Amino acid sequence: MAYNGCYGVAVMGHGVVGSGVCEILYHKKDLLTQKSGKTPVLKRILDLRKFPEAPYASLFTDDFSLIEQDPEIAVVAEAMGGLKPAYEYVKRCLLAGKSVVTSNKELVAAKGAELLEIAAEKGVSFLFEASVGGGIPVIHPVCRCMAANQITEIAGILNGTTNFILSKMIYEHTSFEQALATAQELGYAERDPAADVDGHDACRKICILASLMLGKEVSPTEVEPQGIRDISLADVSYAGAYGSVIKLIGRAKLLENGKAAVTVSPALVPKSGRLAGIDGVFNGVVVRGDEVGELLFFGRGAGKEATASAVVSDIVEAAGQDGNPYLFWKGGCGNVDTTGADQMAYYFRTERSELLPGLAQELFGEVCFLSGEDTPQDQMAFVTGVMEEKKLLAGADTLAKKLPVYAALRVLDY
Repeated sequence: MAYNGCYGVAVMGHGVVGSGVCEILYHKKDLLTQKSGKTPVLKRILDLRKFPEAPYASLFTDDFSLIEQDPEIAVVAEAMGGLKPAYEYVKRCLLAGKSVVTSNKELVAAKGAELLEIAAEKGVSFLFEASVGGGIPVIHPVCRCMAANQITEIAGILNGTTNFILSKMIYEHTSFEQALATAQELGYAERDPAADVDGHDACRKICILASLMLGKEVSPTEVEPQGIRDISLADVSYAGAYGSVIKLIGRAKLLENGKAAVTVSPALVPKSGRLAGIDGVFNGVVVRGDEVGELLFFGRGAGKEATASAVVSDIVEAAGQDGNPYLFWKGGCGNVDTTGADQMAYYFRTERSELLPGLAQELFGEVCFLSGEDTPQDQMAFVTGVMEEKKLLAGADTLAKKLPVYAALRVLDY
């Protein structure tokens, strides 16, 4: 739908991300033309609000049909968030033969298989680089640049809010409650922080990456995220004594049965590893492929400029191609492994007891007991050896019947 070397663009939603997309399209038209050979023309902005001070104030509308029915609009950027009405509008745009790009991880995680199928049938693109990692290029490298690889594992820090909170706890010995309050004051956390601190945001993102890894749908409804509300300064101290730090890790690992072990949880990662030094609101993703080995993608995972940059890059790509054959996954459930076959170690914090050393060895074999600074005198902590997670969980259940268990965290090697 290009005309005279130009292509029309509509933006749905003029919030933080949408306004950033509009500003880039308006102020950097010449640069975008230079890079792609085609000129993006911002034609419509869908929002219930009006922004009379904006240089493109005349482009605002609250009538979606003006976008859907305009033959000159070739690419639509969805920045509304959520599923309603974003899902309906995106689907209708694709059915109308328009490419769609989005930063909406909830939409992609829940409806990606269907929307990718429609895009393929219509010969248009459905692109979502900004839905994972903000401005960090992850999806394009995973799908295109690593095409010669069987990707075996993807893991990372996928939520900047929780990473900021944990960084405050690690380096400033601030309690979770105090760190959360600071994050809210700085605008990193919402007034209701549940999506971040309870792991739902990271869950949607790792499900998108897991779906791309498998080529099969991994739905957030099949993954139970564990957040960071229960992480204490005692856990931070014990982790430090083990040469580790605690990070909220979204993880997808390909297993021999063809399914993926998919988890979102706080975990101990070694200080010498790839992810330990990624602090504050930054994100980092480790990808392991059978040919290339281990790669690290790092940068700002959120924010107006970073996310808008990724959305506009997708706009330029969508305008220059017919469809996106390298992006796909098949719909359907049952692709998440629930047998607990994955291998790892666990960290436990329990009540102090003379029974614990013998009980821990009986349940988990040789264990490593930890001594942390300023830890409660009535508590103990230890790390198990590596074994199948189902055995670890069975041992945890038995342990909890004998002694109070205050924390049980995965120990990972990233």
